[in-house]
Amino acid sequence: MERNNTEYLGIGLITGLAIGLALGLLYAPKTGVETRAMLRQRAEEMRDRAEEMAEDVKMKAGDVAQKARESLKKMRGTEGEAA
Repeated sequence: MERNNTEYLGIGLITGLAIGLALGLLYAPKTGVETRAMLRQRAEEMRDRAEEMAEDVKMKAGDVAQKARESLKKMRGTEGEAA
């Protein structure tokens, strides 16, 4: 299965976000309570973004599948006329 540029962009963004978060935690001068609250908030944000991206991928996959079905119907119709 081929991946398109949008998928690679999403994977790159999530990876970059995770690396940035890890580096930020290593160098952040916050207390444990503040850090945990920040982690919780960022984790929720990442989850929400991942859910949005998954929904977008599902919609795009549905569109692609519908277009493939339509193309197949057209091809079958064309073959039927030629025979």
